[in-house]
Amino acid sequence: MEIRDTTSADIPATVALWGRAGLTRPWNPPETDLQRALDGPTSAVLGAFDDERLVGTVMVGHDGHRGWIYYLAVDGSHRSTGLGRQLMAAAEAWLHAAGAVKVQLMIRSGNAAVLGFYDHLGYEDSDVQVRSKWLDR
Repeated sequence: MEIRDTTSADIPATVALWGRAGLTRPWNPPETDLQRALDGPTSAVLGAFDDERLVGTVMVGHDGHRGWIYYLAVDGSHRSTGLGRQLMAAAEAWLHAAGAVKVQLMIRSGNAAVLGFYDHLGYEDSDVQVRSKWLDR
């Protein structure tokens, strides 16, 4: 297993993995998020490769102070193997090296199944509310 930066060549496999993991939404084209992260100077998408087959991803980015983690996905064939923890450790290391002093992530309200995973990794409820506004509509 190797965890490394993904590239534009990995877009089809990444989008397919995100779809299988239930991370995509119709109003948010995953290809756009992915390309933006790959092109950005303060972001990356790390991929876990098993014999060149993409089996996990995590998107990381930072604003100079806080780091953010998105799109943690592990292929069904590799769940419960520790790969999710490895990807999170790689994401945290990437953010630390980039100078981020705090890391945050968002969990969709309907995705209570992953709360225990993040609790186990030391993530806690920040008692904040995230608000959003679409700028392209």
